Amino acid sequence: MTLKIYLSGEIHTDWREQIITGAAGLDVVFDGPVTDHAASDDCGVAIMGAEDKKFWHDNKGANLNAIRTRHGLQNADIVVVRFGDKYKQWNAAFDAGYAAALGKSLIVMHGPEHQHPLKEVDAAALAVVEEPQQVVDILAYVLNGTLPEKGAGL
Repeated sequence: MTLKIYLSGEIHTDWREQIITGAAGLDVVFDGPVTDHAASDDCGVAIMGAEDKKFWHDNKGANLNAIRTRHGLQNADIVVVRFGDKYKQWNAAFDAGYAAALGKSLIVMHGPEHQHPLKEVDAAALAVVEEPQQVVDILAYVLNGTLPEKGAGL
């Protein structure tokens, strides 16, 4: 059973790479948004032409990115949404809500400082974790029924 995993959320750390590397050998495929910030911001005007107003510049980019995001979320078996320490990640919250509305299995990842602000998002998740390795351990358990080695979380 190959699981399709969509990795959404902050783009300023290597959490995606940690999960992908840790999941080597598991029957999973990964997808996610464009994580090149400049490309993501400017894709609309680069493809469809410049805009005089920043609103329309951003709107074009958001619409193009939504094509990829919607497709990825709709086709995912599991959606992992990471909320980082920097910036307010409204897009991550939107992706989590969209995934929940689609009935997707949702894993939310954030530090303890976001516990209160994200309580509603956490309530929609099937798992809330702090570290990429915990996501890998969840995937291994779901696919193979195996637990992490003793001492890792017990």
